[in-house]
Amino acid sequence: MKKLFVIAALITLSCGAFAQNVDLRRKIEVTGIAEKEVTPDIIDVTISLKEYMSGKTKVTISQLEQQLEKAVDAAGIAKEDFTVNDLSSWNYATEKKKDPDFLASKQYGIRFHDLNKYNQILSKLDPKGIQSTNISSYDYSKINDLKNELKLKALLSAKEKATFLLNGIGEKLGQPISIIENDNSSFPSPRPVMYMAKSADAGTPESDIDFRKIKLSFTIQAIFEIK
Repeated sequence: MKKLFVIAALITLSCGAFAQNVDLRRKIEVTGIAEKEVTPDIIDVTISLKEYMSGKTKVTISQLEQQLEKAVDAAGIAKEDFTVNDLSSWNYATEKKKDPDFLASKQYGIRFHDLNKYNQILSKLDPKGIQSTNISSYDYSKINDLKNELKLKALLSAKEKATFLLNGIGEKLGQPISIIENDNSSFPSPRPVMYMAKSADAGTPESDIDFRKIKLSFTIQAIFEIK
């Protein structure tokens, strides 16, 4: 009998605890959405220069680099936004001694805040010395502020939707119970090749630096209490 009494008491306590954990509040769950497209204003571009033969004369990396440095300076690019990324041969001097016809290439990184300066720089370079250019990455300088703005708009949208629905059935909106944020933003992949010099006699091909905008999109799943 004692065992049965203890078991019955435990069952009673468990049921009581379970009942206390059940949320009996009336609730409404809605989703708010906020989106915006922005044009990137931080664009990292790589430019590869390569030596070439003009008849019997070699146009060297040093000459091509001087052209690029002057063009970058004339475009008003800050020094910290212009870097040397890579040299095709880790032992350039040795390669030149071993093979006088060795043609070295060198890669540079430029950070643009105005894409108009891209064509301005390319127009001042020897097109035969340009091996390729690529967009390596891009971003928007005020992206964190914009994200916070959109999150708030999505939350207010959810609240407005819940209020509208409840008013339609004569109910009133209460305090929020749960707020879940979802980031659905999309950063399209940079186009891998924008400009390519096909041969020494190809002339200056047109650049292709167009790419889609960054789309920021946030959804807020919110649960509100019904008063």
